[in-house]
Amino acid sequence: MKVKAIITGATGMVGEGVLLECLNHPDVEQVLIVNRKASGFSHPKLHEIVHNDFFNLTPIADQLTGYNACFFCLGVSSVGMSQDEYKHLTYDLTMNFAELLARQSPDLTFCYVTGAGTDSSEQGRIAWARVKGATENAVMRLFKRAYMFRPGFMKAVPGQKNIKSYYTFLAWLYPIGRALYPAGFCTLKEVGQAMINTVTKGYEKQILEVKDIVELARR
Repeated sequence: MKVKAIITGATGMVGEGVLLECLNHPDVEQVLIVNRKASGFSHPKLHEIVHNDFFNLTPIADQLTGYNACFFCLGVSSVGMSQDEYKHLTYDLTMNFAELLARQSPDLTFCYVTGAGTDSSEQGRIAWARVKGATENAVMRLFKRAYMFRPGFMKAVPGQKNIKSYYTFLAWLYPIGRALYPAGFCTLKEVGQAMINTVTKGYEKQILEVKDIVELARR
């Protein structure tokens, strides 16, 4: 099976890493990135839509058909936000995009990047974890082939431009952390490879912790 993937968040660290892996992978035939600003990438496999309002997808809806995967890597930090604002930019935004795809392509494989510590019960004390958990649960109700990715600390793909500022100072910790605590460390190459493999091979779990991401990437 050849992968035809929509990627969101390609101007961020996770999305860019997934994009680079997709562009280099032989099983990926087409990639569509949907961004609020131009990415600057050019590749024979790649098509890009610059669209500012993810809460109004009507103008681009027709361009989101014909794909068999969505790698949803768009996200924001909860730091400095109220719970309502974070929910709007996390749950509401994600579900607006996912619901459109579910109507148009119900058999599509949807991979959603959340994070370690996400609260599936939606009842915990940490607000961001509840919101992420609610988003995961809603996406899994929408798609039969839905996979929730919960990576920990991620090593960037060589050549990445969009790297979080803290990464520059903490990158040296990666080999130590991977050796001492492999359950908390993976590479963005592994995240991208694992997402591709959800489409071509599937996986027995819908919620993928770091160890699952690494295992699936190796299949």
